[in-house]
Amino acid sequence: MTAASSTARTRIKICGLTREQDVDAAVEAGADAVGFVLYPASPRAVTAERAGRLASRLPPFVTPVLLFVNEPAVQAVAALGRVPGSMAQFHGDESPDQCWEASGRGAHPFMRAARIPLGAAGAGFDLVKYASDYSRAHAILLDAHVEAYGGGGKAFDWSLLPTAVDAHLVLSGGLTPANVGDGIRRLQTAAKSLSVDVSSGVEASKGIKDAVKIREFVAAVRAANALS
Repeated sequence: MTAASSTARTRIKICGLTREQDVDAAVEAGADAVGFVLYPASPRAVTAERAGRLASRLPPFVTPVLLFVNEPAVQAVAALGRVPGSMAQFHGDESPDQCWEASGRGAHPFMRAARIPLGAAGAGFDLVKYASDYSRAHAILLDAHVEAYGGGGKAFDWSLLPTAVDAHLVLSGGLTPANVGDGIRRLQTAAKSLSVDVSSGVEASKGIKDAVKIREFVAAVRAANALS
């Protein structure tokens, strides 16, 4: 495995978008990807049709990501087909084979969320094995394990993660403009590459983003890269 360079550019995903102005704010701030939650139980949920309309605002080279939780493969594939150029993010209890089927057997790249226990219990999560089990995933997204699906805005203990993982990693869970730089410094050389994913940390309320916080988050990531 080749670890990411300490000077690598950290890519940024803004997740849980529900409004046109929030999509525009993420793009204007310099996000590399935007996420739409297709999980009806989420306060940030949108339909596949709505995700398609929002994604139609994206310029080239900004990736739309559709988040699923235990969605039947046929429905996930249909939703991905409504959003050209989309990537899948599986956040439920999907097995490696289920992720493969729900991505259209590789027709769409996908990320698999790893739910890391909070506190000292995080040391017991075998991320190396998890990444190997989900080797067909384009990336492993690291999120906090809380009662509901999704990280609940909680940050797990990043220092307990292994220092060498043969995968692209996406750090998520409780990120804000104030702490994202620390997460990048701790993990940027631990994997093939490191990206970051934020939702609640740039919100005015659930599902409603704050354009100023988005800009502050992107600026914090770029500042961390510049200091590396």
